[in-house]
Amino acid sequence: MKKTLAKIALSLIAMAAFVLAGFALTQPVSASAKTISYSKLHKVAKKQLGKPYGWGSVGPSRFDCSGFTKYVYKKGGSKSIPRTAQAQYNHYKHVSYKNIKKGDLVFFGGSKHSISHVGLYVGGGKMIDSQNRGVVTEKVHAPWWHAVGYARVANVK
Repeated sequence: MKKTLAKIALSLIAMAAFVLAGFALTQPVSASAKTISYSKLHKVAKKQLGKPYGWGSVGPSRFDCSGFTKYVYKKGGSKSIPRTAQAQYNHYKHVSYKNIKKGDLVFFGGSKHSISHVGLYVGGGKMIDSQNRGVVTEKVHAPWWHAVGYARVANVK
C-alpha cells in the first residue's frame, strides 16, 4: 500500500513539473537585460541589401525573411533568435506601432496565428527585409503587406 501511494505521489509531482515547464515555455520572453547596439544591427542589415531571396536560407549569401532577422541579430547583437517568423512572433514581447523602436521586428500575415513575414524596423516607418525582390528597404505599411504586430527582441540602443 505504501509503495502504491509513493508511486502515485511521485507521478503527480512529475505531472505537475511537466505542466509547469510547458507553461513556462509558452510564455513570451521579455527583452533581455543586455543592451544591443542598434548601429551594429543596422550595419549588418545594410550589408545584406541586394542579396537574393532564398526560401529557407539563413545567409550569408541569400536569405528568407526570418533567416535574415536571425542573421542580423546573431552577427550584429550576438543574440540567437528563433528560426521562423511565427516562432519569432510567439517568442518576444509585443509592442504597439506607436511604441516601436529601431531594431524591433515587424510581422505580417493573415493573423497572429498565421505569421508569414518578418522585417527589421529601421525607423521612419521603414524596415529592411528579405522577400521575393531580395533584401530591400521598404515601408512597413506598404499596400502588399498586412502588418499583424511588432515585437521587441532586446534592449536596443
